[in-house]
Amino acid sequence: MTNAAALTALQSLSATNKQLQVTQGRISTGYRVATASDNSAYWSIATTMRSDNKANSVVQDALGLGAGKVDTAYTAMESAIDVVDKIKQKVLLAKTSSAENRAKIQAEIATYQAQLTDNINGANYAGTNLLQTDSTSTVTTMTVISSYNRDATGAVTTGTIDIAFANIRLIDVDAAATGILDTAGAASTATILAIDVTDLSAITGATEIEQFDNILTDVEAALAAMANGAAELGAAKARIDLQKDFQSKLMDSIERGVGQLVDADMNKESTRLQALQVQQQLGIQALSIANQNAQSILSLFQS
Repeated sequence: MTNAAALTALQSLSATNKQLQVTQGRISTGYRVATASDNSAYWSIATTMRSDNKANSVVQDALGLGAGKVDTAYTAMESAIDVVDKIKQKVLLAKTSSAENRAKIQAEIATYQAQLTDNINGANYAGTNLLQTDSTSTVTTMTVISSYNRDATGAVTTGTIDIAFANIRLIDVDAAATGILDTAGAASTATILAIDVTDLSAITGATEIEQFDNILTDVEAALAAMANGAAELGAAKARIDLQKDFQSKLMDSIERGVGQLVDADMNKESTRLQALQVQQQLGIQALSIANQNAQSILSLFQS
C-alpha cells in the first residue's frame, strides 16, 4: 500500500526539478536576483542604485547640454576678442593717418563691427545665447546641474555649475545697455565699440591725440573684460568636462556594483545546469526502479 522507495525518489526528483527551474531562470534572465523573492535585501539595494543611475543619466544629459552652450559662447567670445583686437589696431593706425585715410579705416572698422554683431547673434545653442542677455531679467545666471546626491536618510541635493551673465554679456538686449560692447566706458564719450561708431575722421583739434587715446583706453577696457569673460567660460567648460567624465565613471561604477549583487555567474550556472540535468535523469531512473520493485509482487500470483 505504501511504496517508501518511490516516495523518496519522487521527493528527490521534485527537489532537483525546483533547483533546475531556478538555474534555468537565472540563465534565461542573466540575474541570480531577478525579483524581491530571490533576495529581498539585494533586490532593494539594486533597485535603489538603478534609480540613482537613472538620475545620473539625466545629469549627464544636462551636462552635455550645458557643455554645448558654453562651448558655443566660448568660441564666439574668442572670435569677438580677435575682431576687437583688429579694431584696436585700426584705431591706432588712424591716430597718425590723414583724414582721407581715416575715412577708409572707419569703413574697415564698420565691417569689423558688423562681424562682431554676426558673431554674437550667431552664438546661439538650443535657444540660448549667453553673450546676448537681458540685464533686467530675474534670471542672472546659467545653471547646469552637475550632480545628484542622496544621503543615508534619503534627503536629495543637487550640485550646480553657475555662470553669471553679467560677466560674459557682450550685448544687453535691454535698453540699459550694460553689455561689454554696448558702451565705450568712462574714458571718453566716443562709442567706438558700440554698433554706432563715431566717425574717426571727425576727430580733430588740439585734443585729437587725447581723443584717440581715450578710444584706445576704452578698447583696452573692453578687451580686458572680454578676456575675463572668456576665462570664466573656459573655467566652466573645463569643470563641465571633468564632471561629465566623473559622471560617466560613476555610472559605470554603480552599474558594476549592481551587477555584483544581482548578476548570475553564467559559467557557474551553466555547469550547475548540466549537473542538475544528470540528477534529474538519475531521479527519473530511481523512481522507475522503485516502481518496478512493486511489480515483483505480481509474480507470486502467477501459476
